[in-house]
Amino acid sequence: MYEVGIAGGSGYGGLELIHLLLRHPQVRLRMLSSERHQGRDVCDLYPHLRGLIDLSFSSLDETVTADLDILFLALPHGEAMKVVPRVPRDRLVVDLSGDFRISDPEVFQRYYGFPLSATEIQREFVYGLTEIHRDRIRNARRIANPGCFATATILALYPLVREGWIDGTVYVDSKTGSSGSGRSPSDKTHHPRRAQAFFPYKPFRHQHVPEILETLGNPSLSLVFQPHSTPLIRGIFAGHYLRTVSEVTAGDVEALYRDYYDGEPFIRWSSEPPDACYVAHSNYVDLAAATDGHHLIVWSTLDNLQKGAAGQAVQNMNVACGFPETTALEGSPLFP
Repeated sequence: MYEVGIAGGSGYGGLELIHLLLRHPQVRLRMLSSERHQGRDVCDLYPHLRGLIDLSFSSLDETVTADLDILFLALPHGEAMKVVPRVPRDRLVVDLSGDFRISDPEVFQRYYGFPLSATEIQREFVYGLTEIHRDRIRNARRIANPGCFATATILALYPLVREGWIDGTVYVDSKTGSSGSGRSPSDKTHHPRRAQAFFPYKPFRHQHVPEILETLGNPSLSLVFQPHSTPLIRGIFAGHYLRTVSEVTAGDVEALYRDYYDGEPFIRWSSEPPDACYVAHSNYVDLAAATDGHHLIVWSTLDNLQKGAAGQAVQNMNVACGFPETTALEGSPLFP
């Protein structure tokens, strides 16, 4: 059994990790940190876990320095870079924040608004989009888990970029659920404000844009990315609008995506436009497309707390530790 800790275990990302790790047969969840709830029983904060977990929240320092095999960091942006230097180098670290996703410190500061203070350590991190970097993740001890928007868009565009199908600008229209804003409410995430709202935010400056461009590996790609807040609780729904170099049919597009993703356990091709509710509470990504000559729309949808965060983190842990990749992630989406 591998001993596991979660730094930042009281937020929604940490909670989703708890859900997944409790059913993982090859790990034991031993430590959870929360500075705000230190000393409090986990079940007091999350009563739905009664009878399933017998742990109290520890301090961040206790969790980081404990004798563990695996450490998940589910901390706010800017905190992981302070913590990682204190983590033993032989420990597997999976970071769910944005601290180590971007290799260029100047780009990082432009999008996150503060400097990347651990530039040397950043080079040790592998970008953990499992379907693209699986071979590198197998040998990694430091994994930067991708952002939710980035996961949806990279998987949607990767085959097109690799095969040179894109002519001109790609327009990305992406929507997210409220759980992506975290557990602590703000002016725009508080339920009375959010429940019936639909609005854009961070035009041209969302922090997931540079990791999308860096991972796609085409610095000349023209990308207009606009996220929107929706009344959903869970879900990312991304539409990608572009012109192709040559005219393509629906069959051409399906063949391309099947060539790249057939055999991937968590990517599903749909002949109909996808729906965010059909991937909720799962690690699946649904992809679909529509064509009209040179015009192509590619849709992708995923659960932002699973494949967009904790599920992908567990998937990366499985690969890095040599476990079957789908372990603890086999559950079907929940509907209705």
